Amino acid sequence: MLTTAIAPPKTYSEWVAVLDMLKAKSDDEAVLSAMQRGTIEWQSGVAERFAKKLIDVINYRMNAASDKFQKEMTRSNGQERAIVQALLALRKEMCFLSKAINLPAIPEKDRQQYHQLVISQANSMQTSLEDSAKKDRSGKLASIVRNNKVNAF
Repeated sequence: MLTTAIAPPKTYSEWVAVLDMLKAKSDDEAVLSAMQRGTIEWQSGVAERFAKKLIDVINYRMNAASDKFQKEMTRSNGQERAIVQALLALRKEMCFLSKAINLPAIPEKDRQQYHQLVISQANSMQTSLEDSAKKDRSGKLASIVRNNKVNAF
């Protein structure tokens, strides 16, 4: 896949454009690289709008990842390989989103708070998966879920 260089965003409007690309899943690696190099003037008004936009995009991606995972699990028909692939894809997306929200441009205390949103969601997903797996009497699903944790990043 060809990765194009994206200029690091500096203004709120440049950030909105990059965050829209993140939401659309267009060239995630280039978008993440630009986001990590980006800066923003952390002042009242701009900071709130920026934070809301970032969190909305991350939530959108987490919901999309969860929906995709559910569809893959439905299609898996209990096949171990398909279940593992679905779990690993979900982990990969959650790991990416934890990087996408943990940006140097954000002041440390805010950054930790935003990053915790992704960590909490991944932990919640893992707990939910483990609880659901308990219904499988063979214990096979529980073992797969424990060995392929979505919150291990």
